[in-house]
Amino acid sequence: MENNTKFSDLGISAEILRAVEEMGYTQPSEIQTQAIPFVLEGRDVIGQAQTGTGKTAAFAIPIIDLVDPEYNRPQAIILCPTRELAVQVEGEIQKLAKFHKRINSVAIYGGESIDKQIRVLKKGVQIVVGTPGRVQDHINRGTLKLEDAGIIVLDEADEMLDMGFRDDIEAILQEMPEQRQTVFFSATMAKPIMDLTRKYQTDPQIIKVAKKELTVDRIEQVFYEVKPSLKMELMTRLMTVNNYALSVVFCNTKRMTDEVTESLGSRGILAEALHGDLSQAQRDKVMGKFRKGLCTVLVATDVAARGIDVDNVEAVFNFDLPLDEEYYVHRIGRTGRAGKSGTAINFVTGRRDFMKIRDLEKFTKATIAKMDPPSVSDLIELKKAQLVKDVYRHLSKEEDNQIFEATIGQLLAEGLSMDQIALGLLKMTMGDAVKEMRDQDFALPSFNERRREGGRDGGRERGERGGRFERGGSDRFGRGERGEGRRERREGGRDSRDGGRRPERVRDANMARLFLNLGKKDRIRPNDIVGAIAGEAGIPGRSIGGIDIFDNFSFVDVPQKDADHVIRTMKHNTIKGKSVNMEISKG
Repeated sequence: MENNTKFSDLGISAEILRAVEEMGYTQPSEIQTQAIPFVLEGRDVIGQAQTGTGKTAAFAIPIIDLVDPEYNRPQAIILCPTRELAVQVEGEIQKLAKFHKRINSVAIYGGESIDKQIRVLKKGVQIVVGTPGRVQDHINRGTLKLEDAGIIVLDEADEMLDMGFRDDIEAILQEMPEQRQTVFFSATMAKPIMDLTRKYQTDPQIIKVAKKELTVDRIEQVFYEVKPSLKMELMTRLMTVNNYALSVVFCNTKRMTDEVTESLGSRGILAEALHGDLSQAQRDKVMGKFRKGLCTVLVATDVAARGIDVDNVEAVFNFDLPLDEEYYVHRIGRTGRAGKSGTAINFVTGRRDFMKIRDLEKFTKATIAKMDPPSVSDLIELKKAQLVKDVYRHLSKEEDNQIFEATIGQLLAEGLSMDQIALGLLKMTMGDAVKEMRDQDFALPSFNERRREGGRDGGRERGERGGRFERGGSDRFGRGERGEGRRERREGGRDSRDGGRRPERVRDANMARLFLNLGKKDRIRPNDIVGAIAGEAGIPGRSIGGIDIFDNFSFVDVPQKDADHVIRTMKHNTIKGKSVNMEISKG
């Protein structure tokens, strides 16, 4: 049924209405229409909504109207799973509260100076947005007091629980008054979510966005089968042919984002990388350039993706297929926003990727169509058109042409005609590129051919090692190789502590074992470790491997490539209020 509700029908203040109008919102989304009145009434709410449905405004608008601008103490707490999302939510609050002159907010998260955050909190704010780990850290330090906080929102609650933040969330809830308003927003209504609601909510109003709101109807989803070593060339070709205004490229590792960014730059494409190794100031700078169009391609990891909120992204490239279906939905949701259409482009480099595409079709309930790479003739026509433009541009320049005219005269004197001169110059300009394009064969061998060549996934490892892009490609990150097994190992390690001999664990060669100076005596659990590393170092909780907790110390397996980053990040952070010391295990 069509939604004809206006913002003015929702009972919000004139100041908010003015801000909403200035932001260009003409009509509330379905989740906003349903949630805002209930939150304004002080009701507990469970909202099922995904990124791109307008859920931030669904809780931010009523919170701004509910807090008392005359009372400079934290009155509302909003918890987010990542610092990118915390920054994004707090930025939205600032825009919506623009005409509420005395309402102040702050985002608090790991990776930024805690002293700066303490100074802002001391000045006085009504709304605090933060990651669970850093909020708990401020509570433990006494720099954040919640006795006057009557509203708490858990944004993307399912993601926070998946990252291991449950203990932090419950500790924060217990610091708040018993008489409070508790609001959950989650993409799913999984059992852990419902367990929390039963424990901490009173007669909650459940809001489910209609199914059509959660689909990807406005996004064309396609895939290309391509040799791993030619993924970069194919992506560049697609960008050139389609001339996207803005596009986002997703990779599974920080290293790959840097390599893809560098390679795009060498091809004349303005690209910037966005991942967990960048400081917040660097991330803000990158996003500023992207929003202004100063770079046309953003190359990002999944952890950084939640901070990408730009309406005119025309295409999303999955350079590496994501680790799971939820990540896929978050990725492609960067395009097709604000009522516009978009394209999601996936690269398939082997049988495992092909099977994953089929799983993604089932999950999104949409067809992901196989496409053929742009033909050589398409690119040649594009290059011809560009050459014509370039010729006109150079001829229009007012400059001394004497040297160039003299050169033409010399060529004519050698007996060449003007046609021959032009043909020779064109061959010099386009010849190598045309030959290279004609020689390229993107197609993968058939499955039967790959079996004959040897190797489980097409003989890739034996037959064609390829360039660096193949070596960092998506096949290394298939969930079947590592993702599902990690969770089993972690649970197995946890059970083995309680009795009997610890079973021998075979460790992935791509994982590094870290020593941690906290153990059972510090009352830490596996979820505490996962939540701290995921929240502070920006590593997805599901990528963390086995955890062994002893009386005075612990061990945790993290991806080899992230080990140094985890050690550096955690050096300045705490777990359950206790300082952390991590180092590479010598055992």
